[in-house]
Amino acid sequence: MNGFFQRLQQLDPRRQQAFMAALCERLLPNYGLYAENSGEGNPHGLRVILDLVWEQLAVKEARIDFDRQAEKLAELEPPAEDDSFGARRALEAVVALSAILDTLRGEASEAVLEVSRASRSGVRAFIELTEGEEDGERLAALLRDHPLMADENDFQDAVLEALETGPLDREALKALRRLGRNDGVSNLGLSVEE
Repeated sequence: MNGFFQRLQQLDPRRQQAFMAALCERLLPNYGLYAENSGEGNPHGLRVILDLVWEQLAVKEARIDFDRQAEKLAELEPPAEDDSFGARRALEAVVALSAILDTLRGEASEAVLEVSRASRSGVRAFIELTEGEEDGERLAALLRDHPLMADENDFQDAVLEALETGPLDREALKALRRLGRNDGVSNLGLSVEE
């Protein structure tokens, strides 16, 4: 992992933002499922903010008020008193998107690591919930070998490798966005029925 995180930190800020945006794409269906099941939240609002992030990455001259977007995003957080599994995964999507907004506003040098870890920790929590493993050693082995964790690691590796090679032009951004959208399947292997 150390090599992975070092490579992430060596990316220039724009490439780090593209990495985070691709991860956010995979987190959005978790928010959508939470909204669908709880009646809380606004997946469209999250989608709009993430679309603005992609626009800023594609069009350097774009003038987007990310302070205002951060205010809108704060309103989309699940209620603080909701400690359900779904609310925590929805909050991960909001926090990850908030981290990108922080970098676009010139703050948060560690944001890219936070988003990477948040996405992995959501997968870990899902595996713990579905597999119900109490023993720490067995859980560690389960996490290491679990298909969802392997998929998450492969996905993050693929995004990082794509960002380390070649120009970050419109085509590269479109490809990253498609990769992140993952046919509407989240990092937990879940999707919202359209």
